[in-house]
Amino acid sequence: MPCIWKARGDSRPPASEAMADQLSVSPLIVDILWNRGLASVEEMDRFLSPGLRHLARPSEIPGLLDAAEVVVRGLAEGRTLAVWGDYDVDGITATALLKEFFAAHGIEVLHHLPNRMEEGYGLNIPGVERLVDRGAGVLLTVDCGISDIAPVARARELGMLVAVTDHHLPGDTLPDAHAVCDPRLREGGPCDDLAGVGVAFMLACALNRMLPGEPMDVRPLLDLVALGTVADVVRLTGQNRILVKNGLLFIKEAARPGMAALKMVSDYERGAELGAGQIGFNLAPRVNAAGRMGDPGKALALLLAATLDEAMPIARELDAINTERRRQEQEIAEEALAQAETMRHMAGLVLHADHWHPGIIGIVASRVAERFYRPALMLCSSGENGLLKGSGRSISEFDLHEGLKAVASLLAGFGGHQQAAGLSLDPANIDALREAFNQAVMAKLGPDPLTPTLKLDRQLPFGAITNTLLNELEMLQPFGVGNPEPVFASAPVTVADYRLFGRDNEHVKLVLADAETGARLPGKAWRMGRDFPRNTKGQAMRFAFTPKIDRYRGIPTIDLRIRDWLE
Repeated sequence: MPCIWKARGDSRPPASEAMADQLSVSPLIVDILWNRGLASVEEMDRFLSPGLRHLARPSEIPGLLDAAEVVVRGLAEGRTLAVWGDYDVDGITATALLKEFFAAHGIEVLHHLPNRMEEGYGLNIPGVERLVDRGAGVLLTVDCGISDIAPVARARELGMLVAVTDHHLPGDTLPDAHAVCDPRLREGGPCDDLAGVGVAFMLACALNRMLPGEPMDVRPLLDLVALGTVADVVRLTGQNRILVKNGLLFIKEAARPGMAALKMVSDYERGAELGAGQIGFNLAPRVNAAGRMGDPGKALALLLAATLDEAMPIARELDAINTERRRQEQEIAEEALAQAETMRHMAGLVLHADHWHPGIIGIVASRVAERFYRPALMLCSSGENGLLKGSGRSISEFDLHEGLKAVASLLAGFGGHQQAAGLSLDPANIDALREAFNQAVMAKLGPDPLTPTLKLDRQLPFGAITNTLLNELEMLQPFGVGNPEPVFASAPVTVADYRLFGRDNEHVKLVLADAETGARLPGKAWRMGRDFPRNTKGQAMRFAFTPKIDRYRGIPTIDLRIRDWLE
């Protein structure tokens, strides 16, 4: 959709050049950080160099020390520990992290990752009973559990010690576990935005000093933290920035055989330096594909593989599964977008087809929400008790979790975040949900469609785009929610050349010429082929763009990622 261009800020710190000298960066970097709310050299330095010394203490997460004590008590009593994770990247990496951590302490633990197709999200009573049959006496959840009242009650009834660690929004009633750990239990804490794997890492840090024997070096676990945190699309500021920034160093090193194999099947060199975007668009989907299409255990086996020879066949299998996932995603997206076209009069979209794959609708819901710029729920048959299963994605102006609370009387269940959620529904209620959800969105946003806003950091002449500047912009990595990539505006430049490319001509390749500086730069507008105006060669246009270093074929060149344009 066309965007409203808006400056992120138009002020400069009074001593921009002096601050830049202290930080050894250009004044442009200082201006960018200033307009993103960083007001002092100290704040900017911590942002640019987020060392592990700045991590919060585990005790600052509500219930974390209680959870650690439950685990230590259970192990001291000779009980077998079982870790219950989730089937997405966050849950898989959290489970892998704790299994590796306990193995380093000489403790073998059971685990369970639910099959998305057969069990759905979170804990379930049959799964808990099977763990007890296998000898588990302590149940530790990661990335789930905060809303699983009945399964936790059943675990306690069977004599298990239960520690819940989660990061999802808690409901009005908490599970009756021996310990409940969730950063969201206390608003305003430093760890509010941690992903499930971030909570698991902080738990490991606490346990590291509580378990008998020598503490292990937990830093090599940060590659798992970075992968799971980026994949879960949480804010990459504060504690998450520290964890991910340092985790990216371990992903670059790729000492973990499974991480090396994952990079290699994603067409990267083993030692390639990756940003959050490359992880989110290339590595994470291959891990996620296992859980989306059925068996998350394959992804867990990859991350825990002891050798590259063991890891590569699993990585290739996940790559093949991801290819099939992408094929099905495209088919579902075409149907969903066509269905959404018939509902343009609605502020909130509820789309439904029984045959859609429950592991893929969440990805497609993101595309629908982006295309139409409104909250979108997608529902399909779950095969469980005749209920429909759904995934929702939202826009920045609408809290999806609150929106689902407003229609909760129609739902069989729901949970999630402000921007993403899952739900289940009796098919008889779909028409009522469509109307009620639309009313809930209109009550918050009004009846008229919103236009997305594109925030620009500043106008940037082509002549100022150098490799030095791009290397400085890389210091602002990792980019994501809360820390978007810088976006700049051009002065009017001439479209020297353009052409469509891609399987369905969905992308645009451009050459832009700046007459004032004489610079000619290539650019790409991804998934904008259907929207880019035709017959623009030779015309003067303004572009919103992010400059990048393109290392395709090993030769670094400057390339522009086109975000929007004005004719």
